[in-house]
Amino acid sequence: MTAPATTRAPGAPGAPAGPDRADGVVLGDGTTARTRWRRVRWLVVVAVVLGIGVLAALLPAPTRSATALAPDNPRENGAMALAEVLRDQGVGITYVRSAGAAVAAADAGRTLLVTSDWLLSGDQITALAGTAADLVLLDPSYLVDRTVPGLTTGWSGGAQPSPVAASCDDPDAAAAGTVSATGAGVTPLGEAAPAGTTLCFPVPGSSPQAFLYATSEADGRQVTVLGDAGLITNARVADEGNAALALRALGRNAELVWYVPSAGDLGADEASSGPGLGDLLPPVARALLLQALVVVLVIALWRGRRLGRVVAERLPVVVRPAETTRGRARLYRTSRSYGHAAASLRAGTAARLARRLGVPRSAAAPDVVTAVARAARRDEADVRDLLYGPPPTSDAGLEHLARRLDQLESEVHPT
Repeated sequence: MTAPATTRAPGAPGAPAGPDRADGVVLGDGTTARTRWRRVRWLVVVAVVLGIGVLAALLPAPTRSATALAPDNPRENGAMALAEVLRDQGVGITYVRSAGAAVAAADAGRTLLVTSDWLLSGDQITALAGTAADLVLLDPSYLVDRTVPGLTTGWSGGAQPSPVAASCDDPDAAAAGTVSATGAGVTPLGEAAPAGTTLCFPVPGSSPQAFLYATSEADGRQVTVLGDAGLITNARVADEGNAALALRALGRNAELVWYVPSAGDLGADEASSGPGLGDLLPPVARALLLQALVVVLVIALWRGRRLGRVVAERLPVVVRPAETTRGRARLYRTSRSYGHAAASLRAGTAARLARRLGVPRSAAAPDVVTAVARAARRDEADVRDLLYGPPPTSDAGLEHLARRLDQLESEVHPT
């Protein structure tokens, strides 16, 4: 005998989902939907990123760059204003981003501008120094020693641009008269500048005396050093005589090779001057990579929260202070953190001097400066510049600062 069928009202406990509903909506606890979302959420994220990339690809590519000191950058940190004036004066500008292209284009009778050299390898520096073109170096660190023996990078005397008079008989410097600049500049290794070298625009407060402008005749070409790269930027080229000095230095020849080093330039031969990875990618590749990086960081933060709080544990071995100091010094040197290294040297010197002179630890910086200047019989401005001045910008500047701090500490005796 067949049991009678039982029916329940739609929505009642135990009622089947779906067909019993008059409107056709399936009811459930949501677990199936959540499972499906977990499976497809990565596809949704990828689709959104690709969609943004397609939209960005449809936009026109920018005709101007944001690269610092580039001749096509109209922003404050660019040099488009100076480049346009040079073109109006008949100077042809070849803008390159690789050392190979710069070396290939830097023939005799041309001018090669190198905006910086801290990204360059030893082979690249050797190749650039061996070109036959006239050189204009902006705030160089390594190319000075290779191109003009007897000159080296100086030590910065200030952080803010200030008017500096030429104080020499060089025609280009005399035409500028006064420039508004700051920077490390260059200093002679001996008591006087090398033969055929003229030094102008002395950096105030530097010891040994550094100069923001140097021009030399070396190997049948002219090498010009501008100690402040910001002097040619759109924001400061119109200050004082900056424009006159920059135009004369860069417009000396009819052809100018404008070289702005890039982080992706790894070679110095002509073959490496072809299109790099960044040139082969579409214009929107950087935007897509940035978006992907943001997504990865968000996911890392989201997943990292599940790791729990950080737990402090005792080290299994004893780490000697000397090893820690050497390790930190190697990290500073590898990353070229001249400011951090200088801050550590200055902080240690100030602490030892204050303890030696009986200055309390709660004393302010002016009190320490006054006590040290009185004990060392020095000018307070000199002591303040040593202990609390601007950071050096090169290995030579950091080494020079360490020697001066050591000398200051040897001159201080408790009274």
